[in-house]
Amino acid sequence: MKFHIVALSGLLLLQAVPAAAQKTVRIVSVSTSDQFNDAFSGFKKRMEELGYREGREVVYELRAARGGEGVVHEVARRLVEEKVDMILTSSTTSTVAVAKATAGTHIPVIFLSAGNPQKLVKSFAGSGTNLAGISSGTLEITGKRFELLRDLVPGAKRVANFTNPRGVNHQSSTAEVREAARKLGFLLFDIPVTSRSEIGLQAPTVTRRKFDAIFTPPDVMVTEAIEIIVEQSYREKLPLMTSLLANVRRGCLATYGANYFALGEQGAGIAHKILKGAKPSDLPIEQPMKFHLALNLKAAKAIGLTVPREILLRADEVIE
Repeated sequence: MKFHIVALSGLLLLQAVPAAAQKTVRIVSVSTSDQFNDAFSGFKKRMEELGYREGREVVYELRAARGGEGVVHEVARRLVEEKVDMILTSSTTSTVAVAKATAGTHIPVIFLSAGNPQKLVKSFAGSGTNLAGISSGTLEITGKRFELLRDLVPGAKRVANFTNPRGVNHQSSTAEVREAARKLGFLLFDIPVTSRSEIGLQAPTVTRRKFDAIFTPPDVMVTEAIEIIVEQSYREKLPLMTSLLANVRRGCLATYGANYFALGEQGAGIAHKILKGAKPSDLPIEQPMKFHLALNLKAAKAIGLTVPREILLRADEVIE
């Protein structure tokens, strides 16, 4: 009898060890703009589906890092000091800062939407570092956006391009935009801006007398002041093509790009692999599983544009 009691006690003790040793994983998302909130929401939704219950197996935190690269670097430094378990980023700008701060640590960093992964990793087959993630594909499909502009406004020729020379993706983005415009016969005119105040000064110069359309790149600073450019596009009846889905919801006419909620869901799959033992360095950089064609009919009405029926039928999201 004593033997059985001891054996049973030992068995209960062994069963209790894993439960007691189970750790709640702390995941922090570094946000440089509201446009990336959908990605974090998609991430949390998919993580729950994978069995990570918020408040039990995992806890989440959103850290705002707005105000320039210095702010992002400071937020990243603090997260390293706090020894968080995993960091999520949703832009090349934030990822560059977090990658630098976490270099040499064992903190996994998952970028949910990097417009230019080549600034982060040497190979798409694997980062070789603590980074893993998804390319948003936004630069590669720049040509699709100019095709959409051509189909929406067949007579458009002269395009004002708001660009941030200090942006982390400036050179790559500018090269893609210029090549896409050239191939489709658009005449591109750069409007250099490095701050919200400069956008406020430059926007009134973009008139219908000079231009037929406006284009904005996937730049965080430009996006943060997009309402200024939207107001000018309505005032001058100019179609405003953007690079980001969130900007269409904020008044831009249209875009073709990655769905950020879906990118977040995709990123949760990467996090699951890492939490199960995979090394971030060994995971390939993934491509988006979903792209969206989004139209804003309120914007179309504001500028007096009739959207062709065939484009309406192709659209994944129509804002009315």
